[in-house]
Amino acid sequence: MTAPIRVLICEDQELVRTGYVTVLSSPPDMTVVGEAADGREAVEMARRLRPDVVVMDIRMPVLDGIEATRQIAGPGVEAPPKVLVVTTFNVDAYVYEAFRAGASGFLLKDAKPAQLVEGIRTIARGESLIAPAVTRGLIGHFAERLRPADPSRAARDKVVRALTPRELEVFEQLAAGLSNAEIAAALVLSAETVKTYVSRILNKLDLRDRVQAVVLAYRVGLVSEVD
Repeated sequence: MTAPIRVLICEDQELVRTGYVTVLSSPPDMTVVGEAADGREAVEMARRLRPDVVVMDIRMPVLDGIEATRQIAGPGVEAPPKVLVVTTFNVDAYVYEAFRAGASGFLLKDAKPAQLVEGIRTIARGESLIAPAVTRGLIGHFAERLRPADPSRAARDKVVRALTPRELEVFEQLAAGLSNAEIAAALVLSAETVKTYVSRILNKLDLRDRVQAVVLAYRVGLVSEVD
């Protein structure tokens, strides 16, 4: 039997935190291993409890969710947990910074309980970490910030050389926020083949997930517009 997904909840509002605990204690395939009321406590508990997934609020006292995410799952952290940022549209500016800090995806605070549960399962599997429509919205909102004023040709060429022509096609579609099914339809491939390509691309480019792929594509100038 597969071990349940170990979840740490980081949320300063007690009522919201209690709601998360109630929702996430019900599914048989996950268990809540801890609750943190501020960012510093979240970092300490993540290191001590070794959860699989951390549900992270952005606005928290003592240490905000962005810095807490960086310390929990940022560069240099060995075997980091996945971090699922839960936010609202009016703090989108912080979401992009959270991704840069090491977050693997996000949900809106008005998401239904079933969406939160499935989001945690998705992140734990390392598959599609953000709903494609939300990815497109985020990219569109931050296209200017993501796109460098003068992208390095050397950086772009390094990415291009690392991938086969077909992988590059998939990478560009992925970076535009398309789901595996949408990429499959666009490139006339099976969904399973696309899944294999995505896994191979992330491995070749040393990327943790699709979020990092989006950021990289914009940084090197492979993607410049969002429909």
